Amino acid sequence: MTLSKKLPVLYTHPIGSLPRPQAVRDLLSQRDERPNDPAVQSALDDCVRFAIRLQEIAGLDVVSDGEWRRTQYIQEFLNRAGGFEDCRRFEHQGEVKTTKVVVRRMPTGGPVFAEDARFLVANTDRCTKFALPSPFLIAVRYWHEDYSRDAYPTAQHFMDHLTEILRMEAQVLAEVGVDMIQLDDPALTYYCDPKLMSGTSSHDQRLHRMWDANREVPAAVDAINQIADGLSAEVHLHSCHSVYKRRADVTGDYKPLLPRLEKLRVDRVNLEFAYPETGDLSDLELLPAHLGVGIGVVDVRSEQLQTVEEIAALGRTGVEQLGVGRVALNPDCGFAPDAGEPPTIDEAYQKLCRLSEVARQLRGELQCG
Repeated sequence: MTLSKKLPVLYTHPIGSLPRPQAVRDLLSQRDERPNDPAVQSALDDCVRFAIRLQEIAGLDVVSDGEWRRTQYIQEFLNRAGGFEDCRRFEHQGEVKTTKVVVRRMPTGGPVFAEDARFLVANTDRCTKFALPSPFLIAVRYWHEDYSRDAYPTAQHFMDHLTEILRMEAQVLAEVGVDMIQLDDPALTYYCDPKLMSGTSSHDQRLHRMWDANREVPAAVDAINQIADGLSAEVHLHSCHSVYKRRADVTGDYKPLLPRLEKLRVDRVNLEFAYPETGDLSDLELLPAHLGVGIGVVDVRSEQLQTVEEIAALGRTGVEQLGVGRVALNPDCGFAPDAGEPPTIDEAYQKLCRLSEVARQLRGELQCG
């Protein structure tokens, strides 16, 4: 972890997204309607600068662009990359929705996030992070045998091509100067939910399928390793329990998953520990020894703010478990993976300020800088 040596111990970093004020959501709609309008692009640039400054003022050691150029953390990639159509109806937490599936072979024209990443790097003197969806997550959610077989005979064929595309994307992000590349994969956390794995319960109709952790987790890990191999940037895996309208989509601690990450070749795994029925800090005993961890100590779902001491207690326990050298501190998840998520930007700012305050406090306790 060469980058981590440049950062303080217990460095603070975001998972990715910040809540998008209505003005940002309006601009995203205008951008989609008028993609070549320089006035809209200039206004979005100003908003992204504000998102970066907000994280700097809150005291974070690492910043993202708030994902304010994305309406949703996966959908923006799908829209820009191409090959998907809205044609599959499904039920999610009692709501009937239509989602994209892959219907044509994805073109391999070039990276889609390079300019966004270049803008982030040029507008801060802090270390930077940029997140990409993982191949396994996209394959689980957006391949369907009724729509996708002409393009990709199986989900594995689709995942193999996604791995090639996302490896190229990650290489370009590192080349433009991004310090940390995070691969988002809440689908791996599905294996932590005993009801979902047993087939007795599912919040999401798309997840009514046969699950095989012995086959699927190694395939997901292999895809991530291929993307991470040789990158000059630090690489993180983020496995959360998903966020939807202040709720977690799945429940269950990380004990079923962490031992299966023995062959994962990244620098850090970012996990959730602040929200009820996500991770338990005792899970960290099962984290493979070569991996660092980003401990989710800030609850992004609940409207009520945790006290500084509540946040510090989680961080302190994590340090006691693994030692200070393996631990970074972060919110559980992005504050608004979708543009319509309910937290306000002020709520996120207050929570990030407390995260930074806790890091300073714990460094003082440990007498380290």
